[in-house]
Amino acid sequence: MKLRLLFCSILIAFAAVPAFAHHSFAAEFDESKPVKVTGVVTKVEWMNPHIWFYVDEKQPDGSVTNWGFSGGAPGQLLRRGVSRDSIKVGMVVSVEGFRAKDGSHNASGGTVTFTDGRSVFTSGNGDRTPGAATAK
Repeated sequence: MKLRLLFCSILIAFAAVPAFAHHSFAAEFDESKPVKVTGVVTKVEWMNPHIWFYVDEKQPDGSVTNWGFSGGAPGQLLRRGVSRDSIKVGMVVSVEGFRAKDGSHNASGGTVTFTDGRSVFTSGNGDRTPGAATAK
């Protein structure tokens, strides 16, 4: 019985680990630094607690910057009609969000606009979106 209780306690502890990875918008992103990135999707990670997708943005000098965008939780996005097939590797997208406070090429993935004009909101419920931001 004691062994079973110990085993259950360990399982519960490990199941709670992903919850500690969750962050608030204000803790990670700078609302005063909107970004708008257009480029090719290179990777999509569809997992809790947040999805991540990566976009290669070509610079005027020909170099490429890879941006990582944090989105909402998969279940939250599914309820909005955004599935794991909505954003695919190889697609050209324009993403509006807010830059990470650490100055890295990471940002919140607020609004994703596809080449056909369709848009999806990929942020979490408490996240913000810059609307028509153009600054970087």
